Amino acid sequence: MIKLIRTDASHPDFINLVEQLNTYLRIVDGEDHKFYSQYNHIEAIKHVVLAYVDDKAIACGSFKPFDTNTVEIKRMFTLKAFRGQHFATLILNELELWAKALGYDQCILETGKRQVEAVAFYKKNKYQRISNFGPYKGVANSICFEKEL
Repeated sequence: MIKLIRTDASHPDFINLVEQLNTYLRIVDGEDHKFYSQYNHIEAIKHVVLAYVDDKAIACGSFKPFDTNTVEIKRMFTLKAFRGQHFATLILNELELWAKALGYDQCILETGKRQVEAVAFYKKNKYQRISNFGPYKGVANSICFEKEL
């Protein structure tokens, strides 16, 4: 049975999944990991969605306000054994619904070029490539996306 819950960054299951995400990204991002990790602290994140299968947390995602109309999608991750089963899409859809209910009308995000699966995932979910924003301006490995809600 699949269950989604809304919570915040203090949830122990979110913290655990983010630790696993960081371990994965240290490998994928290589030398660039230190640069990216400075923008991925979770302490201030107040909007988290967790996916559970048989009471086990298997995937997560979150958002934080970027400006008055826009949220930034952060910390999307699915355990390897559960990838390809649409859990990330369920989480992303729930994050978008939550952001829209709070009055936001746009989502933005950044991912790395080396994260080929993530790039394909966001394109499949109707995110459009945009110029790199904020700290990612001029960063060759970064790809930024947006979606109107």
